[in-house]
Amino acid sequence: MGVEGKNIQRDITSALFLLPMVIAFLFTILIPFAVGVFYTFTDWTGLRYTEIVGLQNYATIFRQNDYVYSLIITVVFTLLSMLLVNVASFALALLCTSDIRVNNFCRASFFMPNMIGGLVLGYVWQFVFNQALTPFVFEKTMLSDPNLALFAIVIVFTWQYAGYIMMIYITGLQTIPEAIIEASGIDGASAARTLFKVKIPLIANTFTVCVFLTLVNSFKIFDLNFALTSGAPARIVGGRPVSSTEFLALNIYQTSIGRNLFALGQAKAVIFFILLAAVALTQVWISKKSEVEL
Repeated sequence: MGVEGKNIQRDITSALFLLPMVIAFLFTILIPFAVGVFYTFTDWTGLRYTEIVGLQNYATIFRQNDYVYSLIITVVFTLLSMLLVNVASFALALLCTSDIRVNNFCRASFFMPNMIGGLVLGYVWQFVFNQALTPFVFEKTMLSDPNLALFAIVIVFTWQYAGYIMMIYITGLQTIPEAIIEASGIDGASAARTLFKVKIPLIANTFTVCVFLTLVNSFKIFDLNFALTSGAPARIVGGRPVSSTEFLALNIYQTSIGRNLFALGQAKAVIFFILLAAVALTQVWISKKSEVEL
């Protein structure tokens, strides 16, 4: 068999190995997504549809105060979480890669919260805010204040997710050649200068990955939001009550499951996908550009 025949045989073998995954991806992702997009142009009830309504569902979405408000607070939550999680994670990573004797214990301890499911974590922290911190630390629970409930979710999300991102930063820091760190010390660079001028530029790609993961997971948060506040407490926006901590994923769930508006909820889900994809791709592009500059 010639070289060309071997190449064809290799391509066929590779295609056969990929075929099960392609079929699974087709039937679990692509086809349901396409069908879901179609349903947004109908009056779908979850079981059937009777007519095509065109762009009516999409037009309805942006006339709803609750959806626009959910979009705004989701963006605010995402920005706060991205900042706090990455700062906390990088600080923990620096601690765990230092010369302290208990660094392995610290890694396990900091990573442990990520192993707790979002629903369980939400109910546990609900008890912490309502019983443990009130009235000993706060006069009233943060979860009952529309201005503080968002920050309560940020605190819990950071506590849960920082350990996971920390492990990625630790991996990045451990890839830095020790010779470079020693050389910077010999040249008289302080620890802070070594950090900002040597370590951070050398793990710029790690920052890209961590910021991307934090952004995506913050933007699509659901289980923690559902268990901790379920959108409460209410506040008045534009003369109408809205749920002050109902993020986009929870808003979609409440529209579809809570109010049985499946076509409208599906339209919100499609917009959610477009927004998330656009934000994630933009973030990766900006981060990659920053890597080149560093």
